[in-house]
Amino acid sequence: MKKNFFIAFEGIDGSGKSTQVKLLTDQLTAAGHKVYVTCEPSEGPIGKMIRDIFTHKMEADHKTIAGLFVADRLDHLLNKRDGILKKLEEGYTVLTDRYYFSSYAYQSPYMDLNWVIEANSLSADLLRPDLNIYIDIPAEISVDRLRKGRSSTELYETLENLQNVRNKYFEVMELLKDEEKVMVTDGNRPPELIAEEIWKKISKEFIESPVL
Repeated sequence: MKKNFFIAFEGIDGSGKSTQVKLLTDQLTAAGHKVYVTCEPSEGPIGKMIRDIFTHKMEADHKTIAGLFVADRLDHLLNKRDGILKKLEEGYTVLTDRYYFSSYAYQSPYMDLNWVIEANSLSADLLRPDLNIYIDIPAEISVDRLRKGRSSTELYETLENLQNVRNKYFEVMELLKDEEKVMVTDGNRPPELIAEEIWKKISKEFIESPVL
């Protein structure tokens, strides 16, 4: 069993990723793990630029956004202060809200999927998640949740686009099924039930059983 590991949470907007990251963090901490929680876009300078584009403070072409994500992801991994690789070396289990599957799904409706995968190949070579957890909800549920939780929408948050993104997630998961370890869970359920299913998977795969 690995002492620490790297898990990426994926899903369309409003799928409940942040809730599940929090619940899993609590469970792992109770089990004795040091946990580092992060997200993409990152909190770094490139991530801030992406967030400004998403909130319409800046404008950028989809190809530019794809390139910014490639750069932000590499900085997210390699940053000497709090990069993912550094945190793993320090013994932390790392949970991230989004990783390169998000780029594949959100950017490939606007450009060639193979280009997006290839552009992120260095990040994949540096670190693949021990498990990608995809929380699945219909696009209609996503839009409904976003309308209830926000006063304005961000880039990509339209019904048509979210339907396309959801389809792309499944396309990519099928395409990379021999390279990536993916768990798909139904996100249209109470958070506690989703968390229970995730914890069973994590416990089976990564948590050391006590020696009797």
